[in-house]
Formats: sequence, C-alpha cells, structure tokens
Amino acid sequence: MDKIQLTQFSKSAGCGCKIAPAVLQGILNNQFSGQSTNVLVGTESFDDAAIVAINDHDCIISTTDFFTPIVNDGYDFGQIAAANAISDVYAMGGKPITAISILGFPVDKIPTEVVRAILSGASKKCSEAGIHITGGHSIDAPEPFFGLAVTGIINSKHIKRNNTANAGDIIYITKPLGTGIFSAALKRNQLTEEDYKTFFENAAQLNKIGEILGGFPGVTAMTDVTGFGLLGHLTEMCAGNKLSASINSNAIPLLPNLKTYTDKFCIPDNTYRNWNAYSNSIEGITPETFLHLNDPQTNGGLLIAIAPESEHEFMALLNANNTLSCAIGNFFFDDRNSIQLR
Repeated sequence: MDKIQLTQFSKSAGCGCKIAPAVLQGILNNQFSGQSTNVLVGTESFDDAAIVAINDHDCIISTTDFFTPIVNDGYDFGQIAAANAISDVYAMGGKPITAISILGFPVDKIPTEVVRAILSGASKKCSEAGIHITGGHSIDAPEPFFGLAVTGIINSKHIKRNNTANAGDIIYITKPLGTGIFSAALKRNQLTEEDYKTFFENAAQLNKIGEILGGFPGVTAMTDVTGFGLLGHLTEMCAGNKLSASINSNAIPLLPNLKTYTDKFCIPDNTYRNWNAYSNSIEGITPETFLHLNDPQTNGGLLIAIAPESEHEFMALLNANNTLSCAIGNFFFDDRNSIQLR
C-alpha cells in the first residue's frame, strides 16, 4: 500500500480539480429555474448546499462533494474527502445525519486494499461527525475519486446563507490558507514530513463549529473556503447585499513555510483560473497575496460574517469550543462588489 502514490493517478488534486468558476457559471446559468416553493436554498447564489423545507420548521440539507486524491495515503485521503463533504452541511449551520459514498478508481491499477483504506478513513471521519456511511455507488474510472453525498437537518430559523451579510459586519476565518500549495508540493515530492502532518491535520479537521453557529443569530452569513480560494468565496458573499469587503492581508492566517514551496513553483493550476474569474473585482493584489488568496483550498475554514454588536459573544462561543479564528476585515456598502486588500 505504501508504494501506491494516489496523487500520481490524477491531473489535479483535491478541490483543485474543480471546474473553473467562469466555466461552471456558464454551465449553471438558468439551468435549474422554476424550483418548487419548498426549496429554500437552490442554485441561485452558488451556496454550499440545497435546503428543502419539510414542514413549517424543519428542513433537509442536501449536498455532495468528491474529488481526486490530494494525498498519497488512502486512509488519509478518505478522512480529508469525508471532512470536506460534511463541511457543506456545517457551512449552512446544519447538523449532518447520514452520508452516501461516491467512489471511482481504475480497478486494474489500484489494489482493493488501498480502496478499503479510503473507505475506512472516511468512516472514521464520519464517526467524528456523529454519522455513518449508509451506502454508496462505485465505478471503474480512469482517475480515482472519492467523496460523499451528505444529508443534514436544520431549523429554518438557523439557516446560514453565503450572501446575507450586512454592511459593517466583521469577517472571520477559522483555518489558515495554503492547502493547495502544500498539495502541489506533495504531488511533486517536495513536501517535508513535518509540513505534511500540518497539512493533513488542517485538511482533515471538521468544521463542526458551523452546527453551533447555526443557532447563533449574530452570524449573518457563512460559507466555507474551498476550490475557488478566499477571494472567490468572499466575492460570492459580497454579491448578495451590494457589498464590498476591506481585507487586512497581514491578518489572514497561513500554513507555515508556504514561501519555501512557492519559491519552487509549487502552485496549483487553479490558482490562475481563480484569478481569471475574479480579478476584475480585486484591488491591491501583490505577488504574494495573489498566490495565497487565490489558492484552492480543500476543506478550508469557515468564512463568517459577524454583526459588530455580537463579536464579543461570538469569540466567547468559539473559545468555549476550542475553535481558532481570525478577524480579517469587514463588509461595507458598495455595489461594485469589490474586495480591497490593504
């Protein structure tokens, strides 16, 4: 099993294999119009999951996420992929209740014991989230991929959208950036063992605090940072209420030693695709922030908008749940929907 290098079977890695934002928008444009009235969250705002009301109070959250290997070890890959898929439920403020696996791999190239390790890692991470994998579907595919379709529940009053922030809200993030750069370094056999450990722990960490924040009214909007990078997901947050964002670049947390790898040109292709999609709305970019803020994240942190009067209570809540977070800026009214870096 140790001789199998899963990342060598695919062109991209983790959320870095996502379709470019501009291409995706072209595909989805008006594709699913005319949804039923019980669909509370659909495709209109590129949110993290769909939400369907089943009565006056209770709702079902439905989401799916899968990708090609971001690490070489099957057990680690399963944990990261599962945490990433479950994160979409947490990003809506919900509670996951069950998962279905989505699996593809070249059966003539990857031993079944490696695939069992992937499923075992996913099962471990699901157990941490309090759920089980209750079924799934698998195919023989030229590139390996794995993920989950996750179902969650939420009270309709606790739904957190990605585009409902208000002017004056403070922007927080709960994880450092850099998983795309580290995954590129790993694919090129440049990542040190110590940095791999940091990378894995970050990418496999559940965003469980999102379920608690669903019941906290001071959170006005929430999403998670994944394949479109911080700038891409922050742009989506700005779009809802004609907002722009002012960001303190120095306050954004980063994984350690990123410069070591960017100096070796360990940069994911989707870094440039993300920039091409969002560059028209970004002001003040530098060569360094370009690499960090466009970096495609896999199971990145939650990006949270906090009403200023709730900030103290919000911080106390995160501290009580051992969740680190950093304030990185604020929203202000500006219908240009720009992001100003300072």
